[in-house]
Amino acid sequence: MTTIDAVSADFGVVAPEVLVAPKGRVVRLLLSDRTAVAGLVLVSSLAVAALLAPVLAPHDPNAVDVLRRFAPPSREFPLGTDHLGRDVLSRLLFGARLSIGATLVATFGISVIGIVMGMLAGYLVGPVDTVISRLVEILLALPSFLLALAVTGVLGPGLGNVTLAITAVWWASYARIVRGVVMVETSRAYVEAARAIGASGTRIVCRHVLPNIVAPVVVLTTLDLGAVLLGLSGLSFLGLGVKPPTAEWGAMLAEGRVYLGPAPNMMLFPGAAIFLMVLGFNLVGDGLRDLLDPRTRRHVPRRLKRWTGRPDRSHSSQGATASPGA
Repeated sequence: MTTIDAVSADFGVVAPEVLVAPKGRVVRLLLSDRTAVAGLVLVSSLAVAALLAPVLAPHDPNAVDVLRRFAPPSREFPLGTDHLGRDVLSRLLFGARLSIGATLVATFGISVIGIVMGMLAGYLVGPVDTVISRLVEILLALPSFLLALAVTGVLGPGLGNVTLAITAVWWASYARIVRGVVMVETSRAYVEAARAIGASGTRIVCRHVLPNIVAPVVVLTTLDLGAVLLGLSGLSFLGLGVKPPTAEWGAMLAEGRVYLGPAPNMMLFPGAAIFLMVLGFNLVGDGLRDLLDPRTRRHVPRRLKRWTGRPDRSHSSQGATASPGA
């Protein structure tokens, strides 16, 4: 089962129950999950290192010194140097800014477009739903990476164009999930009541429907951060991202591919950075999914009782079942 199918299956109906929990309680429960905490540590550590790159980098990332090319790791160059004598650690830190920043920008754009298109398709049934649904089916029928590669080929190389290409082809999965949740929500009684009292469609969508689709979108966005990072790095690896000598993780992998024998550190450390960042995103996403889905949340009845003030139905039903035998 893919990430998209898992999220849609998990949250197709239960999204309204998720939002009953106070935000502070959700954060505390997330921090009680060891895997989610490990993911948060990985993501936050790399993000902080990227933000503090000018302070942490021991050298200029673009400073060329051919006399020190292929230098092994040392005190002066903790991760060694590349084929031009540039410090790998400094390039890794500055490259994290572009890789992580582009990933966040692309994922934010994907989420916004997917939410808007999905809500239009789910609320405005008829021709609008038909057109958007057919477009979503076309995009989902094609491999996302190859489609992004084609879009980048039309727009031209550059990190901005790569980010735009990923955003343009990745929103369809979000729109499909949002459409399904919106169609479920619009059939509920509270939406019918809002219509009965004369609430406008915009008010219904923004005040009633939108809050109930946040949970599945948040989970899908967190789980997709790693895939977006891999897509951006893959396009940069093919030479469609940043232009030399700008440091970026995918471009650093492409440069190190030629010198894998004499300088394996050129590929090892950028690849490890991508791996750790994707792992952190996936761990956080799994923690959020386990927390926000009542069917996978541990001790669901007790937590639902604390969150909502509702009676513990499982215990009451057991008591009701046991009473005739007593």
